[in-house]
Amino acid sequence: MNLPDLFPGNTPALLAVAVSVFILAGVVKGVVGLGLPTISMAMLALIMAPAQAAALLIVPSLITNLWQAQPWPTLPRMLRRIGAMQAGICAGTIGGALWLGPPSGHWASVCLGLALVAYAAWGLFGSPPRAPQRHQGLVGAAIGAVTGVITAATGVFVIPAVPYLQALNLGKDGLIQAMGISFTVSTVALAAGLGLNGGYSSASAGASVLMLLPALIGMALGTWLRGRMSQLAFKRCFMVSLALLGAYQAAQGWTA
Repeated sequence: MNLPDLFPGNTPALLAVAVSVFILAGVVKGVVGLGLPTISMAMLALIMAPAQAAALLIVPSLITNLWQAQPWPTLPRMLRRIGAMQAGICAGTIGGALWLGPPSGHWASVCLGLALVAYAAWGLFGSPPRAPQRHQGLVGAAIGAVTGVITAATGVFVIPAVPYLQALNLGKDGLIQAMGISFTVSTVALAAGLGLNGGYSSASAGASVLMLLPALIGMALGTWLRGRMSQLAFKRCFMVSLALLGAYQAAQGWTA
């Protein structure tokens, strides 16, 4: 898929809208660590076909997740903390892709969306979750495997990975980094699984490189904003974003 396919007639207004969408989605991801694909797809679908929007997402999504995995000096320590979870994600995603085939199932998306809304409500009004220190490696691997199977079935890799990472009490910056690592691993594992089961198209998505710069600009701005937020403000933004993400996921599955 080339540039004229994504922007028929090279319309400047259409290109400007797409750039604005990726800046906004990047800001949200920079602040709370997730939401770039969901926000981008929801808004781009108003001006172009879903397949065209998805083609634009490939490079910005992967690169922003890699960027989110910073700072690099703390990466080895974080990988030791959540490495077992990442191994579980790889095994669960690839195994689930071979078992289930390409992502499908609208009711699964509805259930996942409602679970996100319920978790966000609990996070805002209930007691914060805590992960047991004992056997954390085994628990992390199991959480990763479940996340991987859900990713293979639905293409969504937020549940139960994000609640578990939050329960590790990593702090706002540590949580952002851990999600960046987890989302990167999930994306690569899903691509590998889809390639193995034949559900991945080899059509070119090179035009998505054009959207990388606005996404990175937005993410840089969001990261700057996060650095000036208190822990309480970050928690509220994080949970509200999860609720909105879940509501959109449920509505999308319900109306599909």
